[in-house]
Amino acid sequence: MAAAPPPDDAEDEVLVLAMAAGDRAALATLYERHASLLLGLALRIVRERREAEDLLHDVFLEAWRTAKDFDPKRGRVRTWLAIRMRSRALDLQKSARVSRNTGDAGLDLLVDDGDAVSPDHGRVRRALAELGTDQRRVLELAYFEGLSCTEIAERVAIPVGTVKSRIAAGMDRLRSGLLSAGGRAGGAPGIPRSEKT
Repeated sequence: MAAAPPPDDAEDEVLVLAMAAGDRAALATLYERHASLLLGLALRIVRERREAEDLLHDVFLEAWRTAKDFDPKRGRVRTWLAIRMRSRALDLQKSARVSRNTGDAGLDLLVDDGDAVSPDHGRVRRALAELGTDQRRVLELAYFEGLSCTEIAERVAIPVGTVKSRIAAGMDRLRSGLLSAGGRAGGAPGIPRSEKT
């Protein structure tokens, strides 16, 4: 028998169901709960606040339109939203309007300091701190820049097989760290279960 989702996840699922029925107050509540995380993710990728805010609006508009398609068996609401944000931000980042500009801060910016009330905040920070520099770097390039393993190998001058190994090991360590700290099997907020290779 499947375990019941944590209260925050269950509340998010109820909000999405209400959105699917046309409840605008549910959309506003979902926005209040996740806007900070999603804006932080967008800023990390596109680096321009106006662009990030536009993406945030677009992601919640898309969530409103597609709420009826959300399936809690496939993942958490937070992950569903974060994947949408990441995809839109990477599309924008790869367009001619935004240049590639990689910073050193990295995955720790995934969770915004203003979102410290989130129960996931501390767990994600601790799990990220456990990653080695090499694993963290390839995950940043895959997650924030959307690079393939081949592109990452060229960027950091290592074999493709090493990139794949580091991504797999890094994702395993993140999942293990989050699960041992009380996370759900769905993985880190906004971190897909598998990266593209």
